[in-house]
Amino acid sequence: MAFTFSHQGLVLVLTASILGVSLANKDWGFSLANKDRGSHRHPYNHTNGPNKIIVGGSQNWQFGVNYTDWSLKNAPFYFNDTLVFKYDPPSNTTFPHSVYLLPNLRSFLNCDLRRAKMFANPTQGSGNGFELVLKRRKPYYFACGERNGFHCKVGLMKFNVVPLLRWRY
Repeated sequence: MAFTFSHQGLVLVLTASILGVSLANKDWGFSLANKDRGSHRHPYNHTNGPNKIIVGGSQNWQFGVNYTDWSLKNAPFYFNDTLVFKYDPPSNTTFPHSVYLLPNLRSFLNCDLRRAKMFANPTQGSGNGFELVLKRRKPYYFACGERNGFHCKVGLMKFNVVPLLRWRY
């Protein structure tokens, strides 16, 4: 299947949207009243250091939760914040889950796991969960890789974050 002009446009719009939303913060502003004309106000981060964030909150990492929506509601994420993936170990009553880091936006949009790197297997999310520290200034694309990407495609088990610098006052 050829990568047509309309596909390129769609990828461009989605990339701009994802980056725009990940960097958006309603508390950022531009103030001409400031004596340092042209300086930006940065959002006050109420924590002094890195945060531990449980992916999915009380719902943890499970099939059927819209994690893209969850990440937008819990943004912004900062450098050195720790994402904690908690999920039940495989059993007769639960489906297995895993955590993959996808290499790029195209893989993320298509839930293409061929070049993805597994960060947590189906047993590593039990107990206190699997922890991953956001150490680089780049987009992180996460997905569940179980059932050949079915959890990612149909179960909405995917999200992305772009960590921001933590401003101190």
